[in-house]
Amino acid sequence: MAKRAADEDEQSPQALKAGERPVADAGVAEGEEFEDEFEDEYESEDEVMEAGVDGRPDEEREAEERAAGAMEVDRDTFIPGRHKLDAGQTLSPDLSTYEMLHTIEPTWPCLSFDVVKDNLGDNRRAYPATVYAVGGTQAAQGRERENQIMVMKLSGLSRNDQAGNIDSDDEDEDDDDEETADPILETKSIPLASTTNRIRAHQAPQASASTPPTTLTAAMQESGDVLIHDITHHLQAFDTPGYQIPSTASKPLSTIRAHKKNEGYALDWSPLVPAGKLLSGDCTGSIFATTRTEGGGFVTDTSAYTGHKGSVEELQWSPNERNVFASASSDGTVKVWDARSKSRQHAISVKVSDSDANVLSWSHQTPHLLASGHDDGTWSVWDLRQWKSPETASKSKPVAHFGFHKEQITSLEWHPTDDSIVSVCAGDDTLTLWDLAVELDDEESKYTADVKDVPPQLLFVHYMEQVKESHWHPQIPGAVMATGGSGFGAFKTISV
Repeated sequence: MAKRAADEDEQSPQALKAGERPVADAGVAEGEEFEDEFEDEYESEDEVMEAGVDGRPDEEREAEERAAGAMEVDRDTFIPGRHKLDAGQTLSPDLSTYEMLHTIEPTWPCLSFDVVKDNLGDNRRAYPATVYAVGGTQAAQGRERENQIMVMKLSGLSRNDQAGNIDSDDEDEDDDDEETADPILETKSIPLASTTNRIRAHQAPQASASTPPTTLTAAMQESGDVLIHDITHHLQAFDTPGYQIPSTASKPLSTIRAHKKNEGYALDWSPLVPAGKLLSGDCTGSIFATTRTEGGGFVTDTSAYTGHKGSVEELQWSPNERNVFASASSDGTVKVWDARSKSRQHAISVKVSDSDANVLSWSHQTPHLLASGHDDGTWSVWDLRQWKSPETASKSKPVAHFGFHKEQITSLEWHPTDDSIVSVCAGDDTLTLWDLAVELDDEESKYTADVKDVPPQLLFVHYMEQVKESHWHPQIPGAVMATGGSGFGAFKTISV
C-alpha cells in the first residue's frame, strides 16, 4: 500500500536531538487565554456537586420522585423470623458468609436425625467433606408404611469459593476434585410402619482393630415403641464395594414397650456407658432407663422415674457424672436426677419458663453449664453450681437469657469443643449461632450492626424452612447439619 502524502498545511514533527524536546514556535501571548475545545461547561467543582445528576439539586429531584411514586429502596436489615417477605419475594443467602453450604432433599422430611462419628479423622478441614448420619422420616398421612430409618452418607460437600475468608494462597491448586465435586447423597433404609419422633445414635468401642465400632440407633416412634437397631452393616456397605447387608440387619435388636403406646420425644444415650445405656421419656411424664447387657441384649427397668406434671420433652445425660441426668418438660421445669435413686424421684427441680421447656443441652466443655429452650421463643443458660440444693436452686437465676426468637425453640446444642458457642433452632424458620463470650454492654445491646433489639452475642442467622433440629459435626470444626420440612442442610459459616 502506498503512503499518503502529507497535506501542505501540516508540519512534520521535529526529530529529538540528544534527548531534548523541541521548543514550540510560539506560546500564548500575554493577556490571552488558552482555548480548550473540550472544556467542561461547569465553572467549578462546587457547581457540579450542587447541580446533581440532572442539573437540579438532589433534594429537589428526590422530592419530585417521591411525589411521583418512585420505588423506595429498603435500607433496613432484613431479619428472617422478624420480618416478612412480600408477595413474590424470596430469600437468597449471602454466599460470602458461608464457607460451605449445601441442601439435600430426601423423599420424606425428617423430624429428627443424628450425626454418626466416622473413621476419617478428627479436626479435619479439607474439602470436599463427607458426613455420615441417620434420620427418621415423617411420611404423609395415609402413607405411613413408607416411613423408614435412613442411614446416610453425604459426600462431595465442596467449599464455597465465594466465602469471605477464603485466601487463594490457602487453596490447594493440585486438588482438582475440590472444584469439580458435586454433593452425593447415598442412603440405606430400614423400613418402619410409623413416624419417628426422635432418633439418636451411639457407638460402642471397637472390639479389635480389624472390626468397626458397633453403631446403635434408638428411634422413638409415634406409636410409643422405642426401636433399637444395629446399623454397623449399613455403614460398612457405603465404603466396601460389593458388601451385602444381612437380611436380619433391618430387624430391631430390641423393642422397648415400657411406654405402653404413649407417644414421646425424649431420648438420649449415655456418653459414659460404652456398651450403651438409654433414657426415654413420654407425654405422660414417665422416664425409663434401658441398659445393654454383656451378652448384647437390652433390659428396661419397668420402674419409671416420675415427677413431671407434663410431657417429658427432652432428656440429657451429664457429660461427666455417670449416674446423673436432666429432663425438660411441658410443665416448664428442668429436673436433675440421680439414676440410682430407689424412689425414682428427682433431686432438683427448677422452674425455667412460664411456657413449655422444650429442649436441653449440657455443655461438654464446661459441665456446670446447662442450656434450656422454651416454647415462648426464649432460651437460657444456667449455672448448675447454684443448684446444689433444692433451696438454692429454687432461687437461682439464669446467667444468660435471650428473647431474640419469637417462636418456639425446637433444638439447641453447645459446640463440641468451644464452651461459648451455641446453635439454636426455632419455629420462625431460623437457625442461629451464638457466642456467649461476647460481653453484654447496655449501649451495644440496644443496637447490633445498626439493628435494634439484636443481642451482641448473636453471631449468625441461617434461614431454613420449618427447621426442627441441628447438630454440630464432632469431627469437622464449625460444620452444622440441620433437618426441616424442606430436607437437610449442611453448612459452615465464616463466623465459627
